Amino acid sequence: MKIRLALRLARVVVHLVAGLATCALVFPLASGATRERLTRRWSRKLLGLCRIKIEQTPGAPVLGHALIVANHVSWLDIFVINALHPCRFVAKAEIRSWPVLGWLAAGAGTVFIARGNRRELRHIFKGLVTVLQEGQRVAFFPEGTTSRQGEVLPFHANLFEAAIDARVAVQPYALSYVDASGAYHQSVDYTGDTTFVDSLFTILGGAPVTARLQPLAPVDATGAHRRELAEAAQEAVGAALRRDM
Repeated sequence: MKIRLALRLARVVVHLVAGLATCALVFPLASGATRERLTRRWSRKLLGLCRIKIEQTPGAPVLGHALIVANHVSWLDIFVINALHPCRFVAKAEIRSWPVLGWLAAGAGTVFIARGNRRELRHIFKGLVTVLQEGQRVAFFPEGTTSRQGEVLPFHANLFEAAIDARVAVQPYALSYVDASGAYHQSVDYTGDTTFVDSLFTILGGAPVTARLQPLAPVDATGAHRRELAEAAQEAVGAALRRDM
């Protein structure tokens, strides 16, 4: 068992190093389409090395240009979404300090937000509007932190205003991780004092996981208030998770 775990960890580390090299050497010269293709392929391989199968459950058609919001379960969430529908992510500043993955997220164009910094938030908000207006897909986790599977914390409304200003729809995604029986997979929980390293070892040493991603019906931002958008998206995600189980 220890040997198998060590081999899995070694393969993940090699893949992470390859990702760092791609971000440093290839991404600065690559087109948007090439970056998306490489991001999708790299994310799928990372999940495969962690023995995580990706499953897009039936839902609404995926918009190519939208503000994407999802419930937040684990550090895996970004890679599950990117494995199917690569996005430009907005994430909390703490992720930047994660070993290797923080560097990878930064190299892939993730925008980091420090909690409580209103001036920085306003600056980032303007950048998000510009990116959305350019036709890109932007994603963030409006709970602001990870939550236990099956639970959805209140969605913070601030960044939803970017969809209103950019005149794009908000598309919610529902995320869950299940075991062979279809129950929530306990090894994926990333709450409390769990560190990234603890989580990685638990996932590599546990049973295989199926990651389920369900795109939901878009919410029209035209004439809406950001709180209305946040509440509608939160309710849609919560309802999808209740139906899924």
